[in-house]
Order: sequence, then structure tokens, then C-alpha cells
Amino acid sequence: VQLAESGGGLVQAGGSLRLSCSASEGTIKNTAMGWLREHPGKEREFVAAINWSGSFTRYADSVKVRFTVSRDNDHLYLQMNNLTPEDTAVYYCATAPVFSTSTRLYESWGQGTQVTVSS
Repeated sequence: VQLAESGGGLVQAGGSLRLSCSASEGTIKNTAMGWLREHPGKEREFVAAINWSGSFTRYADSVKVRFTVSRDNDHLYLQMNNLTPEDTAVYYCATAPVFSTSTRLYESWGQGTQVTVSS
């Protein structure tokens, strides 16, 4: 599965961004997916997960209420509101064999998109 993230950029604290993750037609249709992020010098961390149908979602405590994950057949999205400087990171989308909050289970990573939040 090939994934490509987009939508990152520079935004002021309190602002919003919408990340997108595109996949080849039909390749993620029945696959659990998630968003993860990597702060400079730190390990990749879980942000949000969504099951294959979009009926179940889970969020890291640090982004709960502010972020919303959604999907359609060929795309994954992450709406990020009320951003803070602590959200500055490279954001990745990835597939998983099961609905999971564990970064270890994620595979088929995209190349990432940089999100920078200024104070």
C-alpha cells in the first residue's frame, strides 16, 4: 500500500489544519488506519485510529476533542483544531492489521507531512 500525506504547514497557535492521506484506489477500503506523529528527537507516537468502516475511532489524550479522524474509501483525514506548539511534528498516516493505538502495529507508512505551530 502506498500512502501520501498532505495538508501540513505553518499555523499560529489556536489555528486549524486538515491533513489528508491518499491511497491508490481500493487499497485501504477494508483496512484499519491511523495517524501518528514524530516530534523532533522523539519516537513516533500514536495520534488517532479509525477502523475499516469509520464507525470506531480512538485518540491520544493529548489531542482528544481537538482532533477528528475520518475516512472514505481512498483517503484518510485528520482535522486538527485549536493547535498548540506541542502539536508541532511530522505527521504520518499508516495502515494496521487491526484497529489499534499501538504504534508497533502500524505499517505501510506515508512520507509524512510537517506541521509547525507557532506561539
